[in-house]
Amino acid sequence: MRSIFTIFSRGYTANKRFLICGHNPRKHRRPFSTTVVEDDRSPLSGTRVLDLTRIVAGPYCTMILGDLGAEILKIERPGSGDEARKWGPPFFEGTRESTYFASVNRNKKSVCIDLKRGRDVVCELARECDVLVENYVPGKLSSMGLGYDDIAEVAPRLIYCSLTGYGSQGPYASRSGYDVIAASLGGLLHITGPKDGPPCKVGVAMTDLATGLYAHGAIMAALLQRSRTNKGQWIQCNLLSTQIASLINIASNYLNGGKDATRLGSEHESIVPYEAFPTRDGYMTVGAGSDLQFVDLVKRLQLPELADDEKFQDNTARVEHRTELLRILRGTFEKKTNQEWSAVLEGATFPYGAVNSIREVFDDPHVKYTHLVQEVDHPITGKMKLVGPPVTYSYATNAVRSPPPVLGQHTEEVLRNILKYSDDKIENLMAQKIVAK
Repeated sequence: MRSIFTIFSRGYTANKRFLICGHNPRKHRRPFSTTVVEDDRSPLSGTRVLDLTRIVAGPYCTMILGDLGAEILKIERPGSGDEARKWGPPFFEGTRESTYFASVNRNKKSVCIDLKRGRDVVCELARECDVLVENYVPGKLSSMGLGYDDIAEVAPRLIYCSLTGYGSQGPYASRSGYDVIAASLGGLLHITGPKDGPPCKVGVAMTDLATGLYAHGAIMAALLQRSRTNKGQWIQCNLLSTQIASLINIASNYLNGGKDATRLGSEHESIVPYEAFPTRDGYMTVGAGSDLQFVDLVKRLQLPELADDEKFQDNTARVEHRTELLRILRGTFEKKTNQEWSAVLEGATFPYGAVNSIREVFDDPHVKYTHLVQEVDHPITGKMKLVGPPVTYSYATNAVRSPPPVLGQHTEEVLRNILKYSDDKIENLMAQKIVAK
């Protein structure tokens, strides 16, 4: 029985010619349907992705696609690879394998190709893929003959996704994009940090991650649309637009209410109380988003009189009298430890939680119960722990299947099995340093 996932699957040309971008007279004759093994429940089984990304946003996107079963061909620079391979310390003990790189590159095959000199190899791989993802500065790949228009000539049904700092047009288009810069220009640093203190970056690259998530969703939508239109397309995602879109209520407050935002530490601009309260041995975060939750909170804090005070009778009043209310609540939370407060708040109608260190995160009994942390065998580091996919399905598979690849680990395999190159041809390309292991 033919699987429903064939709508995403690649096809193969009968004639394995060496292709050059922009010069392919048979470009519209390639079939795009293969049968997926029935017992493979990965949603993207049969989908192949040509991954030309580095660092975080792009690799995070392709890792998600790989978790869902897509075959990810990670194209890397011979000799050095993805820059994140060098980002450390920390490295895995006794190796130069970066823990940073490992965090966003599982379920991928590493193929080393010099993009300039190996352009034709990349074009031929593009014909065997459903999706191409890249995060170069706009114009860089086009200058090598690997831009969207070039690839569309040889692979008209390919989904081509570009992740950039600022988009392909506009005053900033030619700038390199990094998470913290986009977060700065996009307002996130302005609203992050202590009151009256300096701007702070978020502890992880949230703008990169959000852009990767947007790109992953866009690719999935484009694959679905291709199943109806039989056409590929160019998707453009960028860090700055993603960051501004992620301002949500803060942006709306300014655009529709004329209210600029300020740094509030862990406080919430529109909800009180909603922050991390200092305790005797740490911090306890509490969010009372409704009047009923506020009543429950003050009763548990043995401050029931606050519920009857007209200054705190609803959220609007509590926001107006924020300073007075928070002074009272902070003084109360400082009297007990996190563990003591956890016992007091057990069963509360409002959300709460201690501010955990990273060690405490992974020691948390609920986190252990979810089995989110998984272990794989790596050819150099040995046992490697990875935080697996956070999404579960009742039927589909979303899983860690292979460790992050060693640089060039799969070059020969991909050239031989996908492009059907002979051993002599592969050896010749390696001798010319067009490809590498």
